[in-house]
Amino acid sequence: MIIKVEAIVREDKLDDVIAALTEIEVNGISVSQVMGHGVQKGYTELVRGQEVIVNLVPKIKFEIVVSSEEWEKKTIEAIQKAAFTGDVGDGKIFSYDIRCVMRIRTREKDYDAIN
Repeated sequence: MIIKVEAIVREDKLDDVIAALTEIEVNGISVSQVMGHGVQKGYTELVRGQEVIVNLVPKIKFEIVVSSEEWEKKTIEAIQKAAFTGDVGDGKIFSYDIRCVMRIRTREKDYDAIN
């Protein structure tokens, strides 16, 4: 079974999450800067004396593909521990099954493509 774990976390937790994943030897990750909001609905900022509502908050998105449910659990636990502050806006972690993986260069498929 191949599983994709996606996590959306606070920008300031980027280095902590990368360190946690490196510590458990998760090597293949993709990282993107994204914008969004959940319960916190953004924030208000003062710009040139005017109050401006910022609806989208900058976040970091991690995408990790793992080879088993054991690795899924280890990856999720590492991210949750590293990204946790206890405040609204800590983020979310999603996981779901991958139907197919192919390494473009070699045409290796599924498990062979991710190792």
